[in-house]
Amino acid sequence: MPDAKDVERSDDGRYVVVDGRRWRASDPSIPDALRQELVDELMAARRAVRAKEPDARDRVQDAKVALGERGPRWWDEPSDDDVATRTEATIRALLRKRDGRTICPSDAARVVGGDGWRGRMDQVRAVAADLARRGELVVTQKGVPVDLEAGVKGPVRLARPEDVDA
Repeated sequence: MPDAKDVERSDDGRYVVVDGRRWRASDPSIPDALRQELVDELMAARRAVRAKEPDARDRVQDAKVALGERGPRWWDEPSDDDVATRTEATIRALLRKRDGRTICPSDAARVVGGDGWRGRMDQVRAVAADLARRGELVVTQKGVPVDLEAGVKGPVRLARPEDVDA
């Protein structure tokens, strides 16, 4: 397998070419450490597909959307819905990868927002609040579950419901 740096790319850098076939490249604005976590989750999800685990294809989809390889195109100006879609996928993928550990909303903002990630924090918090309302995650502050929609200020962490002591 060629090194990732040696992979052929389209002239605009938006696609990689493998065996003559174009595939959408990952968003280059994702910080390296977060990109690696998402790639690790993608590889684990692909192994889960081979093992016929029930949620494996959803895991692959989330990781690929978070990386920008599916879903909204990372090179276009995203709509609010595009940001929400990619943020949800990013949160789910990072929480799976960290397996029992929390994530900071800024991790998702850094993935979807690139250098302008701070400007995405309100949107990320809104998506987190929606996921919490749907029961897909728990928002905590100092280890205690909180309601983002109640106007919680200050740093919070995001966790899978099964990873929070009730």
